[in-house]
Amino acid sequence: MRAGSPDADETSVYKEDSMGVNLIFKIAAVGILVSVICQVLKHSGREEQAFLTSLAGLILVLFWLVPYIYQLFETIKNLFAL
Repeated sequence: MRAGSPDADETSVYKEDSMGVNLIFKIAAVGILVSVICQVLKHSGREEQAFLTSLAGLILVLFWLVPYIYQLFETIKNLFAL
């Protein structure tokens, strides 16, 4: 390995951090998009479709978060040896 080149461990840590940041940006983008669509639908009198759009956005974000929640519970389980 060259001097000054990052170790494999350091690189994996950076990739995990960037994945978290990318996930936050994706969630923010979905939130902005859903809120704009909901406002347009509410102003045109389609409240039911606005509700379904917000529900779909929530479900999409929850599906993105499920692996991280599972990983959190596994870490807690291993930490306390349950």
